[in-house]
Amino acid sequence: MEFLKQLTETPGVSGREEQVRDLIRKHTKGWWDSLEEDRIGNLIGTIKAAKRKRGIKEKGVVIGCHLDQIGFYVRSIDDAGFLRVQQLGGFDARNLFARRVRVLTVKGELPGVLNPITPPVHIASPEDLKKIPKITEFAVDLGMPVSQVKRRVHPGDPVVIEQTTVEMGQLVCGQAMDDRVSPWVALNAIKKAKGKNVYDVYWLGSVQEEVGLRGAMVAAQNIDAEVAIAVDVTLAVDTPTIRKEDTISKLGDGVAIKVMDSASISTRSLVDEFVALAKRKKIKYQYELLPLGGTDAGMLQRLGGGRRTITLSIPCRYVHTVCESVHKKDLTAAVNLLAAWLMGS
Repeated sequence: MEFLKQLTETPGVSGREEQVRDLIRKHTKGWWDSLEEDRIGNLIGTIKAAKRKRGIKEKGVVIGCHLDQIGFYVRSIDDAGFLRVQQLGGFDARNLFARRVRVLTVKGELPGVLNPITPPVHIASPEDLKKIPKITEFAVDLGMPVSQVKRRVHPGDPVVIEQTTVEMGQLVCGQAMDDRVSPWVALNAIKKAKGKNVYDVYWLGSVQEEVGLRGAMVAAQNIDAEVAIAVDVTLAVDTPTIRKEDTISKLGDGVAIKVMDSASISTRSLVDEFVALAKRKKIKYQYELLPLGGTDAGMLQRLGGGRRTITLSIPCRYVHTVCESVHKKDLTAAVNLLAAWLMGS
């Protein structure tokens, strides 16, 4: 849990994932046969097969886990010293009111407050209270004179919401579970399978997924593997008043084996393999069909000659907020299922 806390609290918006890469390099030192960063910023760790298994013709598997989180770049600084921001990824503006943020400048981090530029509730009109501001109507207050702001902050500086990760009952709650939970799962599975893995394993820490699967698009053309497994979160829409048919997945019901989303349809033979393996190993699982949204599987499946492809998902409540919540049992199920498959169990 300490490593997951470090992963989720380390800032890394799309295009600025360097701190996350550095954390993973440090955590996995000595694991890999090779660990390289490509030109777009993907981190790729390779472990050659410890043994080959009869009947398995495919030699390599790429395990895709995106490193970026949704966030902002500073777009401009107004005459009063307030920062206007450009969003990176899909925020719901209703979840952004009165949030503390961190502005990552060249000379260090600055604390700030993100809020819409609207009248306080005491003087707001009924029309004001009904309005949901657009992201362009939010501003960051650094509490500093405009001269200091303009000396220290520049357009393009990343901005992330300030939020610690906590264990909450059987859940782990914080920001950037989407998608720091995926390298946590994949790296734990690789560690468990190392020395028994029947495939050449290419772990892909991809960049810029939240803005269009860009890192995976590059990696898919350069990694020589016949199978692709994306690891990501999915929607656990299992809170009160939600219709049962809209649930997608439930916390505590196990790793979600994806059938389809709007970016990829999982290869049927892989779905069958993982379901049979989960049953054989008595690992709790559920099926996932996501009507809107996608993972790196969309690019890993169709570029570089194509691959048999699947996504293993971790159910997550409150996706794309700063209180994304996952269940510890689902994390364990995902690690165990992926590790068992890598060992050819």
